[in-house]
Order: sequence, then C-alpha cells, then structure tokens
Amino acid sequence: MLDAQQDVARQTLIGLTLAGLVFAAWIVLHVLAVWRLDATVHPLAALACLLGLTWLSVGLFIVAHDAMHGSLAPGHAEINTAIGTLALVLYAGFSFQRIIVKHRMHHIAPGTDDDPDFARAGPFSWYRAFIDRYFGRREALILIGATALYALLLGPRWPYVAFWTIPSLLASFQLFWFGTYLPHRPGPEPFPDRHNARSPHMSKWASLLTCFHFGGYHHEHHLSPGSPWWRLPAAHRGA
Repeated sequence: MLDAQQDVARQTLIGLTLAGLVFAAWIVLHVLAVWRLDATVHPLAALACLLGLTWLSVGLFIVAHDAMHGSLAPGHAEINTAIGTLALVLYAGFSFQRIIVKHRMHHIAPGTDDDPDFARAGPFSWYRAFIDRYFGRREALILIGATALYALLLGPRWPYVAFWTIPSLLASFQLFWFGTYLPHRPGPEPFPDRHNARSPHMSKWASLLTCFHFGGYHHEHHLSPGSPWWRLPAAHRGA
C-alpha cells in the first residue's frame, strides 16, 4: 500500500502526464488541421480532425476542472493555476479565475437556484443559459481575433475556421449534455443525496469518450471532488 505522501506524488505525476498528452495531442492536431490540411481536398480527414479536436477540447476543459479542485497537482496551487489557465485559453479563451468562482458555487449548492450551472428549463433553454453564463465578450473577441489572424496568415482557405471555433462550440454542448444536464436534471426518481446528482448508466469507455468520466461517474465526483478524472471509475468501485 502507498502511504499518503507517495499517493499524492503518484497522482501528481499521472495527472501532469495525462494533461501533457492532452495538450500535445490538441496542439499537434490543431496545427495539422489549420496549417497543413486542405479540407476541401481531404474532407474525411478534415472530419476526423474536427471530431478529434472536439474530444480533445473536452479534455482541455477537464484538465482545467481538475486544476480548479487542486487534484491535478495536489499541494501545488501555482501549477494548478498555470495549467488550468493555459487549458482554458486554448479551449476558448476562458478566464480561469472567473470560472473557478462559479464552479465552487456549483459544488456548494448543486442543482438549486443558487447553482450557476443549473436551470429550471428544457435542455436547449438550459444550454443557452449555460452558454450565456460562461461565453462572453472576452471569449468571442479571442476566437474572432484568432480567426482574423489566421485569415491574415493563411489567406482565403476558409475551412481552417472550423478547427478551433467549431470544436470549442461542439465541446461546450458535449460538456453540458454529459457533464451537467444528464447528471443534474430532475427525474421521476429522487436524487440519492443533497448533491442532486446521479451517474447515468454507461460503460467505462463511453464515459471516457463522452466527458472524460465526468458524465458516467458524476455523482462520484460530487462525493469525492478531490479525485481527478482518471480516478473516478475507482471511486465508483469504492463506493
């Protein structure tokens, strides 16, 4: 058995390694799609890049989410803040400091009127409210500015616009649907406890592909917010 100090060191090593892999994969695929790929000549490759960047954008947000909880590198606040900030800038220009405040409010009063992630509405109205709370002028200016810069550098190769703005938007819906709506929507069965969260039934692989385990094991996350995304299946088995 690992003692507490060894376990923290192991969690930090694994967390930073996985975060590095997500960063590296997103950057390589983004550069390939924007600078090297002619989407009009290779539409299937372009579609594969679009889907890959969408999933990796979800991964960027989940890396930032672990950083918010201090579970990316436990005991290293500066590392968590630096990596979380970079992940959200790459994702869509989000402010780490602004989102961490709202996310703490979510954990204080999940599934209530005091929860900034919750809305008493249907899924699409809820998603629109979700976007309104997080996607503002700053994010729009960053995405538009990056697109304009690409246009100046690359000329009229319009498909490159798809490989940042569109994956970010698709990832936002993926994060909302699997990480917020399905776990926190009221249903005929009562929630198991005050966290007003449930873990939708899905396989381990489906949980990974949809929301890096924050969909399939969302209740476990609320029970153990200090567990990083890759430990949530083990938290489920322990529960």
